[in-house]
Amino acid sequence: MSVTVYINFNGNCREATAFYAKVFETENPHLMTYGDLPPNPDYPLPEEAKQLVMNTSLNINGSTIMFSDVLPDMSFTKGNNISIVLNSSSMDEIKSIFTKLSENGKIDMELQETFWSKLYGTLTDQFGISWQLNYENEEQA
Repeated sequence: MSVTVYINFNGNCREATAFYAKVFETENPHLMTYGDLPPNPDYPLPEEAKQLVMNTSLNINGSTIMFSDVLPDMSFTKGNNISIVLNSSSMDEIKSIFTKLSENGKIDMELQETFWSKLYGTLTDQFGISWQLNYENEEQA
């Protein structure tokens, strides 16, 4: 199991990651945009969101930090834009921790299969900390 910090931005993720890559003298990251997502007719993507960064990461002194932009209809509060990502190769572990963390908290996205993971979900715990739980099999690691 690994834990990663995930930082959200309000449309300036490209600029921020380029800045951090320069500061920490690491390679510019590969960016996946919301426009790279497989189309979903049930959830059409607004044109203005297609160039926003859905996911990228930097290796900073041996630690992976992940970044993304929030979609235009998502709330964003500067200073509260960091979540903790728990990656595990055990679905049972993810389910157990998700259940425990969600007690007296708020489930933002139920555990479910996504195009990048067999099991993924998000929640805010009772202390206001945002968590992303992600199944990561050996091919993804």
